[in-house]
Amino acid sequence: MEKLLERFSARFNRNELLLIKKAIEFERKAHAEQKRESGEPYSQHPEAVAEYLFDMGMDSSTVIAGLLHDTIEDCEGITFDVIKEQFSSDIAVMVNGVTKLTQSSNSHSITREDRQAENLRKMFMAIAKDVRIVIIKLADRLHNMRTLEYCDPIKRQRKAKETLDVYAPLAHRFGMGMITAELEDIAFEYLHPDECSQLKAQIAPIKLQLKSVMEEARAAITKTLAENNIKMELSGRPKHLYSIYKKVVRQNVTIDRIYDLIALRVIVDSKADCYTVLGLIHGIWRPFPGRLKDYIAMPKTNQYQSLHTTVFSQSGLPFEIQIRTWEMHKAAEYGIAAHWMYKESQSAIKPVNPEETLAWLKNALEYESFSDSTREFIDNVRRDFLSEFVFVLTPQGEIIDLLTGSTPIDFAYRIHTNVGNHAKQAKVNGSIVRLDYKLKNNDVVEIITSPSAAPSRDWLKFVKTQQAKGKIKTWFKRENRDENIVRGNELLDAAAKRNGCTLNELLTHDYIADVLRRFNMQTMDDVAAAVGYGGITTSQVLQKALEQIRHERRQRELEHKLNTIDGSHERAEYTIDHGVKVLGSSNMTIRLAQCCKPLPGDGILGYVTRGRGVSVHRLDCKNAPHLLSEPERIIPVEWAENPSTMRFPSTMRIIAKNREGLLMEIASLFASQNVDLTELNSSLDDKKQNMHATMTFTVAASTSIDYIKKSLLNIPGVYEVYRGT
Repeated sequence: MEKLLERFSARFNRNELLLIKKAIEFERKAHAEQKRESGEPYSQHPEAVAEYLFDMGMDSSTVIAGLLHDTIEDCEGITFDVIKEQFSSDIAVMVNGVTKLTQSSNSHSITREDRQAENLRKMFMAIAKDVRIVIIKLADRLHNMRTLEYCDPIKRQRKAKETLDVYAPLAHRFGMGMITAELEDIAFEYLHPDECSQLKAQIAPIKLQLKSVMEEARAAITKTLAENNIKMELSGRPKHLYSIYKKVVRQNVTIDRIYDLIALRVIVDSKADCYTVLGLIHGIWRPFPGRLKDYIAMPKTNQYQSLHTTVFSQSGLPFEIQIRTWEMHKAAEYGIAAHWMYKESQSAIKPVNPEETLAWLKNALEYESFSDSTREFIDNVRRDFLSEFVFVLTPQGEIIDLLTGSTPIDFAYRIHTNVGNHAKQAKVNGSIVRLDYKLKNNDVVEIITSPSAAPSRDWLKFVKTQQAKGKIKTWFKRENRDENIVRGNELLDAAAKRNGCTLNELLTHDYIADVLRRFNMQTMDDVAAAVGYGGITTSQVLQKALEQIRHERRQRELEHKLNTIDGSHERAEYTIDHGVKVLGSSNMTIRLAQCCKPLPGDGILGYVTRGRGVSVHRLDCKNAPHLLSEPERIIPVEWAENPSTMRFPSTMRIIAKNREGLLMEIASLFASQNVDLTELNSSLDDKKQNMHATMTFTVAASTSIDYIKKSLLNIPGVYEVYRGT
């Protein structure tokens, strides 16, 4: 504690240090019985987080929140009110903002992915109110990633992927370059160890080759700037591995085409000095055409500022030089955290504006209005705001970042909903372009609107951002409801006819209730309207009904074929076995077919096999059509009158939303209903959202198989149950 307080005393006053000491004592007591996966005392983690926050120049309240950030979530009896009473409302809000949602009484029905989405949504909402929360969260994630080696392999992979998908892009969005690079590189090493090793091996000889070039360049820049009386600091900056990987793999660029593997960074005192240094450097080396980037005049949306130029060395090897002021450098390294750094130092220059940096998040939070679930909301935000993007400009020079592959329509909806809804034409760099034109970096985009213009359904085929898609669908939903209902019914009717049915035949009373429940709608007009404006598809609405209709038709066809088969078997004698009576025969071997596992109450047929007696199948068995093609082998069978003392094998399959504890609930259900569960297998779909489970069991003849199905459907998350065949 003394070492921590000594560090913090370099910037905080006596009262602040007393409160920090109190926070250290508080969190050490709260975490006293807890250990990290490395075996170390848990308190080492929040104290490391607090040190990161201090190093980033954060205020004392944020450092204290970093010390306490896990207490509400992990320590019994510690609540928001306790933190507020012991410290302050400001600190309590920050601690609560980084606290994951607690598992409620019905949390067993929530999947890991849904819970993660809810936690991210809570965090985004909190960040919009106090941006310091994201700084604490990123410091927390950075320390966890630095100690990831102690986690079990499954958790390690999950944390690394989550970091690469969410937290590294979040750090980048907030301009925190230093944290972004480290998070990406650690995650890259755990997720793609082979690619990481190969890339290091490829880069090593090139870096060695560039080493002498860098030393010569250092000497030349130092000499030239000294002669021109420009104060500066010079350092080298190796490009981080994951950034190289993205260029090599995703942009299909070879290593020799990456000119910033190692860059020289020149840090000077003023913006004027930046441009002076640029001119002097171009006087020493010939610049690479098209590789000058002025992020001072046109900062990135995360407020990154710097001059980048690529020049040819004396040996012909190109290399990059970055030129920036000290304020720009701190903003590039620490992003939004630099705002507090400047505040503490009372500098007159504050290049990082929290309001501007948060603009994208406030835009993203609007996505809730057209997202049907929390997971969809988070997925939409991740796709549109935490993915690869292009920078385009308004005619007034404002920089807008859009998802790579975006079109002028995506741009229009980012500017304003009404601009998108009334977009008529688009100009890019002064020329009229198609509305599905793919925007490129530095394109200047102008949208020409008209009061009579309106969205087209064709736009949904090419717009890239979820924001544009959502707003287009909302327009059709609100503006043309009557038209959408008519169009939706036409589409549904056409889909039914393509499958040899009528819409009325498909939409029975029971099935309508299922459709309304599934899509959370009140009437079939709502469903038709959603189909009409493209919110849902005809196959989503009709698929289950079509499957049921086809099943019933096959059943009727099989029964008709069975009735036409000659039934003139001798009925004076019969054999009973497995609860089945074979008419017109005696001493026949009877077995229940394993392909369909018939149960009392099922329609059945008998098939005389070669040398293995009579095989009994369900009428809806997948093999029934083939068996009926040999009518001479079909023999009448029926269930015996009282097979209640027997047990029969059966199989069921379910599809359910994946969640913890589901298999245990299924097993408990079978045990409670006098059903012997002999085998239970499960697997997840590609997205790991749905679980497919197969149950093999034996059931008493008196047990209703339909009752078992209904009981399974009552388990939270189970939405499809069917007999195995």
